[in-house]
Amino acid sequence: MGMIGGGQGAFIGGIHRIAAAIDGQIEMVCGAFSSNPEKSKASGKDFYLPENRVYESFEEMILKEKELPANIRMDFVSIVTPNHVHFAPAKMALENGFHVVCDKPVCFSLDEAKELKKIVEETGLIFALTHNYTGYPMVKQAKSMIAEGKIGKIRKIIVEYSQGWLSTPLEKSGNKQADWRTDPTKSGVAGCIGDIGSHAENLAEYITGLEITEISADISTFVEGRKLDDDANVLLHFNNGAKGILHASQVAAGEENGLSIRIYGEKGGLIWRQEEPNSLVVTWLDQPRQIFRPGVGELSPSAIAHIRIPPPGHPEGYLEAFANIYRNFAKAVQARLEGKPLDPIFDFPSIDDGVRGMAFIENVINSGKSNEKWLKFEI
Repeated sequence: MGMIGGGQGAFIGGIHRIAAAIDGQIEMVCGAFSSNPEKSKASGKDFYLPENRVYESFEEMILKEKELPANIRMDFVSIVTPNHVHFAPAKMALENGFHVVCDKPVCFSLDEAKELKKIVEETGLIFALTHNYTGYPMVKQAKSMIAEGKIGKIRKIIVEYSQGWLSTPLEKSGNKQADWRTDPTKSGVAGCIGDIGSHAENLAEYITGLEITEISADISTFVEGRKLDDDANVLLHFNNGAKGILHASQVAAGEENGLSIRIYGEKGGLIWRQEEPNSLVVTWLDQPRQIFRPGVGELSPSAIAHIRIPPPGHPEGYLEAFANIYRNFAKAVQARLEGKPLDPIFDFPSIDDGVRGMAFIENVINSGKSNEKWLKFEI
């Protein structure tokens, strides 16, 4: 792996490095860790990389790595920069023969996402998007139960992502994470809805297997002087007739990382909370509710394949779910190298998820500005 971004002071870069390393299948061999060459070099030193594999720019890294022998050069790039620095390195990496893992949302705009999808299709290379919440075993279990018709036809989906960390104008204090997330030149057209609302959208579509077809959005910016949204309430219509509610807020004072989803079908329902990820609550019309746990009882093959720590009771969380995305991506790359098919049980978010995510962001913002009650979900 070669990393782009994620140098000193970055949050998500460290998460990616830990997740990639957990299974011992991926080694970080090089990087361009900052747009500041000196910071990139200093970061590489912190990571104990040889000086000649720490680059001053992603352009230099991609071109120089391409010249190295196949057994030495990187196999893929991991892009962990702010949104506005996703497209260019992903495009260049793909065009020079390197697979890509990219943080979400996939690009700065929907137009960029569409163009990147064309490049992925033309090159035939593997692209993974780190919607890491899809990596939890109990999320896999929920998806399998719905696919098997266990709770019947889906009628109602309620998904929420609540945080409180931007309840004050933190971006004015020099906080790096707040600064770029609230800057339209770096984050794009959306703040909250792009940063965490896109996770909620992806989780709802991933678990149910449904697609959003129409939206009606109420977008707000509560913190005075903030340039992007910090709260959103969205009504959803899905392609099977189901109705949904998506709430995302970064000004829900006191909330930590409150991602949760409730899905109700004709025969039962599913409830999952990211802050208690090892429990999947199943509700039934005609029997007591059940709680599914990793490693306990009969679970789907997909859930079992993503459980890491036996026996049950050892907590698995954010890093392990993130690592499942990297592990599955590594399996896909290895299968490609060996000319073998990848077992579909080892899935991960793709460029298609990235395009739908960007479409969701832009459709929600457009709906929030429109006087129309419903807007068709356009890609």
